[in-house]
Amino acid sequence: MTPAKRHAGARGRRPRPVSRSAGPGTTAGLAASAPVFAALGDETRLQLVARLCTAGPLSIARLTTGAAVTRQAITKHLHVLEGAGLVRGSRLGREQIWEIESSRLQEARYYLDHISAQWDEALGRLKAAVER
Repeated sequence: MTPAKRHAGARGRRPRPVSRSAGPGTTAGLAASAPVFAALGDETRLQLVARLCTAGPLSIARLTTGAAVTRQAITKHLHVLEGAGLVRGSRLGREQIWEIESSRLQEARYYLDHISAQWDEALGRLKAAVER
């Protein structure tokens, strides 16, 4: 499959939201959240998400201003974020405007909170065992 076909197939496809009933500990819940964490694992994409969270919806031109990478690279990163369901793009005249998809960030926060609580419990048990 050519890169262009892979790219074209990924556009417009949004992952299904994960219901909280699936639970963070379930295989389905974790598998559904993996693309979000993979997308946020890149520094440039993480900076784009942070900028969109702070500034609100922005065009490619505004997102490229001050960036260390090209407009084409920013566009590719935005498409990866879109594929993970973290951002959505919409046309406004000749411009593509990008904005955060807050529900996916809330899901990621939910999973991170759950994992953090598990670690807190494990460390509490370790502390209690060491202090005996």
